[in-house]
Amino acid sequence: MKDNNCAYCMQGELVEKFGYPVGKMPSGYLYIFKEQSKMGRLILAYKDHVSEIVDISDEERNQFFADINKVAKAIHKIFSPSKVNYGMYGDTGCHLHMHLVPKYEGGDEWGSTFTMNPDKKYLKENEYEEMAKILRRELKI
Repeated sequence: MKDNNCAYCMQGELVEKFGYPVGKMPSGYLYIFKEQSKMGRLILAYKDHVSEIVDISDEERNQFFADINKVAKAIHKIFSPSKVNYGMYGDTGCHLHMHLVPKYEGGDEWGSTFTMNPDKKYLKENEYEEMAKILRRELKI
């Protein structure tokens, strides 16, 4: 099921404002969050338009978290963060998705919650694509 007003469902101009596509995983679509003050920040958006995790079956939930785990391992391997923070939001964009946010000891916002969109660091298009290639290779997607 898709929602024509949902950035994740439409996978076009709306999502391109904040996300760079990496690829499809079994449970959804992986994006690089364009604001990269936390280098390696990614979003995994569920494959169908559901608002709540309780709206999917146990099997679907288990696959979603297995994919999150796989992405987190790739983040640790590629970016070597001190910690990865995880955030699920959706009161404005009601599509199930998870932010995976690498944090670096002594770095931006270490020891506190991360800012949703601090508008501090954006990459060039070729830098997003290079990061996406590395992630695709590591995740085999």
